[in-house]
Amino acid sequence: MPEAFNGMAARDLQGVVWRKSRFSNSQGACVEFAKLPNGEIAMRNSRFPDGPALVYTSAELEAMILGVKDGEFDDLTAR
Repeated sequence: MPEAFNGMAARDLQGVVWRKSRFSNSQGACVEFAKLPNGEIAMRNSRFPDGPALVYTSAELEAMILGVKDGEFDDLTAR
């Protein structure tokens, strides 16, 4: 597997298991996550599985998840 970096092609991350939320809708409006062998986490748009993947440390992803759970990003959704 090539060294992971932000903006790399998701197709280059061979052998990883992509997961998406069970809350994803049928129109493909979701993101998918994959744990990389080095412990980092890749994220891609499920509509473009061969498109770019952003790579985060587990600490970065944890901070984002905690913020989501706390409602810090609720104003960004179109509800």
